[in-house]
Amino acid sequence: MKKLIGILLALALAVVAWWFSGPYLAVHGLSKAIEQRDTAKLERYVDFPRVRSSLRAQLNDYLVRQAGPDVAASPFGALLYGVGDQLGGAAVDTMVTPTGIGAMLQGHVLWKRGRNELQGGDAFGATEPARPLKNAEHHFEALDRFVVDVQRGPGEPPMRVVLEPQGLRWKVVDLQLGMSGSP
Repeated sequence: MKKLIGILLALALAVVAWWFSGPYLAVHGLSKAIEQRDTAKLERYVDFPRVRSSLRAQLNDYLVRQAGPDVAASPFGALLYGVGDQLGGAAVDTMVTPTGIGAMLQGHVLWKRGRNELQGGDAFGATEPARPLKNAEHHFEALDRFVVDVQRGPGEPPMRVVLEPQGLRWKVVDLQLGMSGSP
């Protein structure tokens, strides 16, 4: 009987350890995929449809708040908002894909080359890898919600990367950009 209780206790501890280490392992894997510019690996850690949906909603909210109540109430304002919504949605749909992220990472390489941020100072050497999660802070908001706060710049709110469990993995399901919409 004592042996069975010991085995069950060890199993329960293993499950708890696996659950609470999951998001940290996902953040580490996500960081490595970004550093290595590996979009195939990136797909393992990001739920792209949910992230696109969230970013579209944030962009729409931002556009409405920037337009103000007067513009949104007029027929011309509604037309402009509709066009902006379509263009913004198309941009989000294009960029928030493995291919779009790969293109942004390649742009990062060109930017680093242009700024002469190369490993070892070699003109033909590799660029310094992207490390957006290097100094990020992370914590559990709930048992099934893990948040990574990425500092962007002085005076700017952090970008929040939200992970939730999907099956046996933790995945990025939301990017909260913290866009202020005050006109």
